[in-house]
Amino acid sequence: MTRLSVIATAALVLLGCSGSKAEAPEKYRVNMETSRGLVVIEVTRADAPRGADRFYDLVKAKYFDGARFFRVVPGFVVQFGLAADPALSKKFDVPIQDDPVKQTNARGALVFAATQQPNSRTEQLFINLADNARLDQIGFAPFGKVLSGMEFVDQITSEYGEQPDQGAITAQGNAYIEKAFPKLDFIKTATLAPAQ
Repeated sequence: MTRLSVIATAALVLLGCSGSKAEAPEKYRVNMETSRGLVVIEVTRADAPRGADRFYDLVKAKYFDGARFFRVVPGFVVQFGLAADPALSKKFDVPIQDDPVKQTNARGALVFAATQQPNSRTEQLFINLADNARLDQIGFAPFGKVLSGMEFVDQITSEYGEQPDQGAITAQGNAYIEKAFPKLDFIKTATLAPAQ
């Protein structure tokens, strides 16, 4: 970590943006209304507590509302998590510590994406489109699963594959996407479901 990134992280800690602000419930559900239909995700905190807490914070902050599914690799993953508003992306672009892998990357599992470096998860996630157990050994820790609506996840357009530039999305948000990749599917809203 560079000196500048240490200073930036320290500043965000003081602002209350580092890691998760609140501990998530042991189990919770998120209703993700997408351009294809309703996807219900169930999160079990014990599976990956840090990931579950960050996702909880992101949903409460309405971070995903309007966000696009910007990377779709058929038979592998659907990725999302770059906010429609670049200011919101910056606010949550603070790494969280890794969780040990307790569940396998099965079809429908929700997982935080990361770079090759340890402890680099921020706000990008993916849903497994197939059983991807090979990701378990690399350290991708599932913390949730699609409870219903996997048929809508399967329908998310793969027309652009991995073409959208993640740096441009981070910097410009939906302004870039709407101009360059207008057919991308998106999240209308992501809200916490009432407690069961």
